[in-house]
Amino acid sequence: MASTTSPALTIGFDLDMTLIDSRPGIHACYQALSERTGTYVDADLAISRLGPPLVEELANWFPEDRIAATADLYREMYPTVAITPTPALPGAREAVRAVQEAGGRAIVVTAKYEPNAKLHLEHLGIEPDAVIGDLWAEQKALALREYDAAVYVGDHTGDIRGARTAEAYSLAVATGPFEAEELRAAGADAVLPDLTAFPAWLEDYRGTAA
Repeated sequence: MASTTSPALTIGFDLDMTLIDSRPGIHACYQALSERTGTYVDADLAISRLGPPLVEELANWFPEDRIAATADLYREMYPTVAITPTPALPGAREAVRAVQEAGGRAIVVTAKYEPNAKLHLEHLGIEPDAVIGDLWAEQKALALREYDAAVYVGDHTGDIRGARTAEAYSLAVATGPFEAEELRAAGADAVLPDLTAFPAWLEDYRGTAA
């Protein structure tokens, strides 16, 4: 007899500026990188445009032939400089738990270097069911499809593109570089002010999808 059990609801979350406020840690890491390399990086400017991969930001400050080695250096320095000062955003832990308490899976899909993404989550006591790093924008659809994610939550227009590519519901949070109106214009199915509103949204979504 064929099983009538529905697959568990899987919801993906972005990391930077969705689950964590990574600006303090990244700011400190760029300042340390400037001191280490002797190349000026405007850390205030860099943290105003978080989302794309590290190498895209480094290309604004370093010649092409130094970007790969500089990225390696940044990632090496990151654990000792950036983890401790980085807080969870309001509602982050509760959002992940809400998915799991509803019998679903919560996964994190991020452009951040995966080992450092895991360090952030471990430090903050956020416990998703899986963490997949090094994926940006449309590339995030690779992990979202692999885990059969029905929803992807993010703060960036690149997250919306990733959800759309995976044919997942795009839920945006206005905690990153884009205002709610910009996120809607980019194609988000719904926009929340932050993750404190997520548990109520999830309850409504599950009721609609049932």
